[in-house]
Amino acid sequence: MMLDERDVVARVQRVHLRELRLWVREGWVRPSESENGPIFDELDVARIRLVCDLQKDLSLPTDAISVILSLLDQVHGLRRELRTLAEAVDEQPKETRRRIIEACRSRAAQD
Repeated sequence: MMLDERDVVARVQRVHLRELRLWVREGWVRPSESENGPIFDELDVARIRLVCDLQKDLSLPTDAISVILSLLDQVHGLRRELRTLAEAVDEQPKETRRRIIEACRSRAAQD
C-alpha cells in the first residue's frame, strides 16, 4: 500500500506533517517520489513509528537518532548480505556445504 504525506499523518497519529517533512529532509525516512510528491510504503511507516518512539518516547537527541538509524540500516544491510551468502551456500553440493560449515566453526572457535 502506498500512502501520501497526509495519509501517513492520519495513520501515524503521533507525527505531524511538519515533522514528517523534516524527517524526510534529514534522510531519516526515504519515501519514493511521484509526480504528486513523496509516496510512503509500509517500511517507511514502520520507520516513522520508530522515529516517533526514539524522539517522543525516549526523548533522544537528534544526533543520537541519526546514529541509531544509521546503525539499524547497516544491520539490515548485513542481514541481506548474509541471506544472499546463505542462499549461495545452500546451492552448493553437500560436501562443499559441509566444508564451509567446518571452516566457519573452526574460525569461530579461534575467536
